Amino acid sequence: MARSSSAPASTQSPKRVLPSILIGLGVFLLVVAILIPLYTVGRLEKTPLDLEITTVATGTGSVLDSRSLSAGPARVDENVPLVSQRFVTTEEPSDADRITVQAGSTLRRTDRQGDTGLLTAVVDRVTLDRVSSMPVDPVGSIQSQADQPATEVPHTGLQYKFPFDAQKQTYPFFDTVARQSFDMTFVEETQIEGVTVYHYTQTIPAQDLSQVVPSPTNKLSLPASTWGVEGGEQPITMTRFYENTRDIYVEPTTGVIVKGEEDVHQYYARRAGTPEVDVIRAPIAFDDNTVEYQLGRARDGMDQIALIGRTIPIVAGVVGLISLILGLVLLLRGGRGTGRPATATGPAPDAPTQAYDSRGTDGPGHDWTTDRTEEIPRTNLRKD
Repeated sequence: MARSSSAPASTQSPKRVLPSILIGLGVFLLVVAILIPLYTVGRLEKTPLDLEITTVATGTGSVLDSRSLSAGPARVDENVPLVSQRFVTTEEPSDADRITVQAGSTLRRTDRQGDTGLLTAVVDRVTLDRVSSMPVDPVGSIQSQADQPATEVPHTGLQYKFPFDAQKQTYPFFDTVARQSFDMTFVEETQIEGVTVYHYTQTIPAQDLSQVVPSPTNKLSLPASTWGVEGGEQPITMTRFYENTRDIYVEPTTGVIVKGEEDVHQYYARRAGTPEVDVIRAPIAFDDNTVEYQLGRARDGMDQIALIGRTIPIVAGVVGLISLILGLVLLLRGGRGTGRPATATGPAPDAPTQAYDSRGTDGPGHDWTTDRTEEIPRTNLRKD
């Protein structure tokens, strides 16, 4: 009687599964390495919507004592300690593409208290593109007189930061006193406390402030003796002019202005470029605390962009490539090692013949699932 045994259920070998896993993982990581710089870095390279920044600049210079204009000869105080403060906040409208900033700026002489020490105060409002940092709609405004409302003023250049990935080129840079933009020209690449920065400079020629803001103080008619010029009591009309040389240092990856310096000069004169009575003449520059704070902002931004834009893609790319190569190698080796499979009726044609030992036991490799036992016919041993 025939005896049969059923074959066990076949399962896929781990040697075949592992290469597939490695290849799939490798492809996935390579795709991640490509997509992260394309889609994620762009989201990081936008001006944050939670700005709240205070910068402080200090200096010493000459300042007109405005009270002297009504009491007698104009008097200019020398070696006056000055401090300029600017507080920048985010306002509406602000969204995924644009940010509205409001900056309140003051210039004070610190040797006098309260309002007697206040020289200038300006509230500037502008809406910027969050990537390029250039002005966009709506039109900005400037308020420079406490008793007058803000005036709509189109802004036409950079102000509070540079674009991400700043270049060694000339940019338009807006000046709130002159209310127009002037070229900000690249000078050199240098370093501040180990951080690479781009140095830019801007020169503002003499601007007639009476044409910018129709304030009584921007064009005055006073006796020549009050101005300190020849002419006795003859009225002399003087115009207030403004000049400036501005130097800024920008961390190019983030566009953060790390350091700023200005050589401000406002004066009364009958002709532009020929000062007769100084109003303000002083070099002022970011103090050490402001430079450190701005450097910290720049470093934080650089680290985030480098992590997402360079470190993670490189690691993902290297690991993905290794995984892909290893998976392909294992797959090829596995294919060569399988050989030609045996059939259910016997060994493969090229397989060696298995030997049987003297006890009738099968040699190694015998397939018991194909063994068949047949009944032995009986022999009649008894003679009739």
